[in-house]
Amino acid sequence: MDFAPLYLFQRFFYRFFDFFHHWYVDGSRVLAHRFVSAFEIMDRDIALKVTVRYFFQPLYRDYTVIGRVLGVIFRTIRIVLGLVVYLVAAVFFLCVYLVWIAIPAIIIFNVARNL
Repeated sequence: MDFAPLYLFQRFFYRFFDFFHHWYVDGSRVLAHRFVSAFEIMDRDIALKVTVRYFFQPLYRDYTVIGRVLGVIFRTIRIVLGLVVYLVAAVFFLCVYLVWIAIPAIIIFNVARNL
């Protein structure tokens, strides 16, 4: 029976540090996976790589001068809009990640301040 308080003390600190490992390491892994999955889903619609690859090809195989000029103009607009969408999504995920990291620190700070 003399080892029960020592065991409980050890388990408390083990679980305490395990929580932070779970929160920061495993949580970061899940958020990174969701970030990549969201970009894969967006890339199906935006198709930035395909648009860049066929940048100088005319739209809808219209090989006239107007078709070639409009193809470059429309693809330029599509690339710029795609990059803006990617930037907004990246900033959103960065904000979510920073809030995720700050939650335990805010809770510990509030508990320590109220003691």
